[in-house]
Amino acid sequence: MRELLILGTGPHALEIADIVDRINCVQETWDLRGFVSQTEDKVGEERHGLPVFGSSSMWDSFPDALVIPEPEWSLKEDLPRHRLTSLVDPSSFVATSARIGLGCVIYPQCFVGAAARVGDFLFCLAGSVINHEDVIDDGVTITSAVTVAGNVHVEADCYLGQSCTIREMTRIGRGSLIGMGSVVLADVAPNSIMIGNPARKLGTRQTGLADVRSLKTARWVVRKGARATRRKVRKAAAGLFRRIFRVVPPAVQTRRPSGEPSSVVEDGALWRISQGRPST
Repeated sequence: MRELLILGTGPHALEIADIVDRINCVQETWDLRGFVSQTEDKVGEERHGLPVFGSSSMWDSFPDALVIPEPEWSLKEDLPRHRLTSLVDPSSFVATSARIGLGCVIYPQCFVGAAARVGDFLFCLAGSVINHEDVIDDGVTITSAVTVAGNVHVEADCYLGQSCTIREMTRIGRGSLIGMGSVVLADVAPNSIMIGNPARKLGTRQTGLADVRSLKTARWVVRKGARATRRKVRKAAAGLFRRIFRVVPPAVQTRRPSGEPSSVVEDGALWRISQGRPST
């Protein structure tokens, strides 16, 4: 068994420890020695029943250990490549022709298709799909239930929000944020914030690449995307209501001077627009 350290102490680090346990249940692979904190205030604490070490001493204390960083770990690019590894939950499928870089974590029930190319430091949450011949560059975060269709190129430091869908043969520009539930149908320019179905550009990220993985920024984009999606659903439902029943929804009800309804619902009866009387 190979010694392993998890870089970080947050909730994602604890989930990574659970993935290590799941891997060891299938085949004993890792001797998890503990967690590493970038701040001294957590050194000496315990996580998952294991100690928290300081980042300044980890290389000397564990000269042969491999490391896996949580997504919030800063300066991943400075980690020595020969000490990095990747973790894939046993319930996920990775095609034999796919290639996964170093420092990647893939959660349960994910799919990585044939000839897919994944760079370093992918963080992929549960139930997501990376289809055949996709190219995922370094530092990409893919949240839960994301679907990336075939032949898509996701450039470095992108964040794909929960349940978003990326159409085949498209390109997501470097550093872009795709909001929750968005459906991307065309290429996305670098550093774009995209929301809605179909996805539209909400704005341009002006911050540095180090902020791309900021959870606070990501949650804000997800909330904006969810609101935009709900508005579109309500608008589409109202249009469908009008086409099926040929009535104006109650929200736009008007009355004639006599007090009779002009076209819509009163006392639960549908009023026909063409005749102005209750439907039978």
